[in-house]
Amino acid sequence: METCITRETLKKKKIGVLMGGLSPEREISLKTGQAILKGLLERDFQAIGIDVDREIPARLVEEKIEVAFIALHGPWGEDGTIQGLLEVMGIPYTGSGVLASALAMNKAMAKKIFLYHRLPTPEFQVVMYGTRSSISIAAPLVVKPVCGGSTIGTSIVMSEKDIDEALQRAAYYGEEILVEQYIEGVDITVGVLNGEPLPVIQIVPKSGFYDYASKYTPGRTEYLIPAPLPETITKSAQELGVAAYRALECSGAARVDFRLGEQGELAILEVNTIPGFTETSLLPMAAARVGIDFSSLAERVLLSARLYIDAKMRRDD
Repeated sequence: METCITRETLKKKKIGVLMGGLSPEREISLKTGQAILKGLLERDFQAIGIDVDREIPARLVEEKIEVAFIALHGPWGEDGTIQGLLEVMGIPYTGSGVLASALAMNKAMAKKIFLYHRLPTPEFQVVMYGTRSSISIAAPLVVKPVCGGSTIGTSIVMSEKDIDEALQRAAYYGEEILVEQYIEGVDITVGVLNGEPLPVIQIVPKSGFYDYASKYTPGRTEYLIPAPLPETITKSAQELGVAAYRALECSGAARVDFRLGEQGELAILEVNTIPGFTETSLLPMAAARVGIDFSSLAERVLLSARLYIDAKMRRDD
């Protein structure tokens, strides 16, 4: 694995902030990318924004991009595909590598890794649309696409009669559907920056469900930071967050989402390898709490840029 690039070296390189993309999370990615670009320019880096489409290989060559800051969310950006392209092109990039990105995006595979490492996660099964009879977990349930983010296609099912509608909603975003035991409790999240945990945030959506609207509509959700939790739970959440990050072999910045049950039990829901990165997003909010302002955070993530395939395997042109 190549080592991270130094700040002095990065100052001399042209950086492309990859944003937008082709996924259902395109609009959020554009906001993330513009915020990152602004932060990097404030730190005097030679950065430009690139709206990613199917012509991205040619665009990277045309713009002479030497380092990529990935600000893409969802499929084709957060799932290892753009990371693989950058590996082939020899362009160092921020965040997790191909394998970690793919595992984290596939919630079912990530949960299997968590179970292997004895990390707590809700009971689950994977079903295909049209196979309701195979569901063995009793309501209440959470039904969501196996691959995706921003709670798109996700439903909380409190009654058996609502399962079909939830499965149909999730199936719109992919054939594989994750059916997960619903845990009564609260949502908390732990940001991890280069392997170190940030303060725990408790998420309090006014609707009771942290859905797409609650995430991205101002005033729809309250964020408590640091979360008003017993010190033992806070410490456990941070330790489990780092453990999940390491189990998937993540790098750079990530965010681990939890459900905290009524008896104080923690359950890992998922790991986001490219979390929202605007000045009001959760990871920057947690970083700010420990004195890392937005542009400094962007720089720290940029400094983690690397290639994951051994340099000895590469051929000189």
